[in-house]
Amino acid sequence: MNKQPQIAFIGLGVMGGPMAGHLARAGYAVAAYNRSPQRAGKWRETWAAEGLTVRFADTPADAAQGADIVFTCVGNDDDLAQVVHGDSGVLGAMAAGALLVDHTTTSADMARRLAQDCAARGIGFVDAPVSGGEAGAVNGKLAIMCGGTASDLARVEPVMQSYAKAIVHVGPAGAGQSAKMANQMCIAGVLAGLSEAVRLAEAAGLDLAKTYEAISGGAAQSWQMDNRWQTMTAGEFDFGFAIDWMRKDLGYALDEARRLGLGAPVTALVDQFYADVQAAGGGRKDTSALITRLPRRVLKEG
Repeated sequence: MNKQPQIAFIGLGVMGGPMAGHLARAGYAVAAYNRSPQRAGKWRETWAAEGLTVRFADTPADAAQGADIVFTCVGNDDDLAQVVHGDSGVLGAMAAGALLVDHTTTSADMARRLAQDCAARGIGFVDAPVSGGEAGAVNGKLAIMCGGTASDLARVEPVMQSYAKAIVHVGPAGAGQSAKMANQMCIAGVLAGLSEAVRLAEAAGLDLAKTYEAISGGAAQSWQMDNRWQTMTAGEFDFGFAIDWMRKDLGYALDEARRLGLGAPVTALVDQFYADVQAAGGGRKDTSALITRLPRRVLKEG
């Protein structure tokens, strides 16, 4: 019988924390590291109360020592470079034959460079950004888009099943990140249209619940409509994935579009709409807070 791989998980944020917990629940030996000791302490208490055993490391290298698979899930390119290449980074502690799997949403160029750095050390690499938000991470229902070799993905796919509802190999290293860019571009466009639709329904004096019922069964239906129509109309914007992070992701998408010689006018426009919400102090609100830049208009009688 094959021995279960030893796991290291670097980054215990809104997404990474729940994902690492799912791995521990699945019976994997997990060593975890987070740059914020306070957040690490929160997860230590949460998992201890649940009876899970997770080893907490003092550095990324300490977590990665002896690991067969190292997962990273941090903020951006710079954060990833720090935990991989920085002082006490994981790459220096990983043995040849190990596998680095990055769940961070980064630039595609970052993924391609990491793949080269890993290959030079005999280490496999998969860029594996996720979609599904905090709820998807907590419920173990994430969609994962993967770049890398088929053999490396085959090694890690059974492990990622612990928190995935769908795992798709979209191409070589960097392809996962490019697919995530496409994902974020779609979400941004849908939320812009949804925001305007909600405001029109309000201004027209429509019953918002009935309007949702009427249009969600047809071609306008989307995940965002099903999960955010009611919360947007109620002014609730605390669902984990912040506008600050969406702007980071859209920045990567716009950079990649320019590199490929493509125009992305809708994405660029919605990115500026999000900048307006940031400027008004809404950077930490959920992406559906895009609607707040559109003032309510009340239907006048007569």
